[in-house]
Amino acid sequence: MQSVDFYFDFSSTNSYFAAFMLPEICARNDARVNWMPTHFAALFRGTGFDVMAMTPRKARYLWRDHARYAEATGLPFRKPSRFPIKTASALRAVLAAGHAAESDDSGDSRERAHRTISQAIMRAYWERDEDISDRDVLASIATSAGFDGAALIDIADTKPTRDELAALTETAVARGVFGAPTFFVGDEMFWGKDRMDFVERLLKRPL
Repeated sequence: MQSVDFYFDFSSTNSYFAAFMLPEICARNDARVNWMPTHFAALFRGTGFDVMAMTPRKARYLWRDHARYAEATGLPFRKPSRFPIKTASALRAVLAAGHAAESDDSGDSRERAHRTISQAIMRAYWERDEDISDRDVLASIATSAGFDGAALIDIADTKPTRDELAALTETAVARGVFGAPTFFVGDEMFWGKDRMDFVERLLKRPL
């Protein structure tokens, strides 16, 4: 089975859309999403990039463009009152959900757990304007998504999970990732939600 490595962060508007569009693309092409939560705030610190460094005119255009994507995809979307937001705890919650999933040889259970918690957190932030930097809010989101929320957040706060997130972020840097969302099909990298058509074209090529 082919797979797509999906590097994302909850503070990325474009990652929100990709988190729902990419699984549909993979389902159509018998491929799996490898959910790769990445601490882009740490990644950007290493590059000197400032995510808020843009003119008001560009910012107005981008938010309007996001509204167009919401209309085109049917995904509910609104600009959150806290933007950008600290996401380290939420990203670690994704990793914790994977560890809490029942193990199987195919990895399907872990992928489902990653998808379920990631989409739940995305919806909480980008649709309902919830404070996903708050561990109690995260626990409630996880519980509503079918997890033991309190236990999940406890796992997310452990040193091994913190180290795992740092290692994933370092791997992203080593692979040349510079923005979210980023996708890999094999060694081929694609950046941005508007490049998922290229991802699908590559998945359709004969192996």
